[in-house]
Amino acid sequence: MARPRTRLVPRYTARPAPGVRHCDATGCGQVGEFRAPRSRDNLTEYYWFCLDHVRAYNAAWDYYKGMNAEEIEAARRADLVGWRPTWPLGTQRRYPDHIDSEHLRAAFSRLFDEDMFAGHQDAPPRAPKPVTPEEEALAVMDLEVGVTQDEIKARYKELVKLHHPDANGGDKAAEERLKSINQAYTFLKAQAQND
Repeated sequence: MARPRTRLVPRYTARPAPGVRHCDATGCGQVGEFRAPRSRDNLTEYYWFCLDHVRAYNAAWDYYKGMNAEEIEAARRADLVGWRPTWPLGTQRRYPDHIDSEHLRAAFSRLFDEDMFAGHQDAPPRAPKPVTPEEEALAVMDLEVGVTQDEIKARYKELVKLHHPDANGGDKAAEERLKSINQAYTFLKAQAQND
């Protein structure tokens, strides 16, 4: 009786399965798993290579090939800012002709107008921001310039009772407010001793 012939199938085939991307290197039949840009001018289209060919492609890749020194420097500077336009400090920014800079400023001032966020037009105007450290400390304690040391001390005791964490169930916001009150009071007390 004749023995049936068995066909041997290799365990590993160098060719990729159908529907799998092939390596773009000429004559290579392996899977193209790794992408590489086609050119400097079009970095969003890719070649697909196997590991050996992508290594060879990357070793030979020169982004600046064919550029002169000025073009190379311009490309390097543009890379620093992500290819976005920039202007030198202290110069006026020029808007395109179809955008009027005054209309743009007016739009932003309306957008960030505090009365707009207050919910109605009759909102009381906010006090001007303090300028000196003493005014800042007084503003933290809701006091005005010209108060006496006794008034500062009385207000401090009142605020400590109001914002102490034990009185607020361990509220972190009250604790942070108390820290800023303590710093303001310490500063004002030191100022009074120096005067």
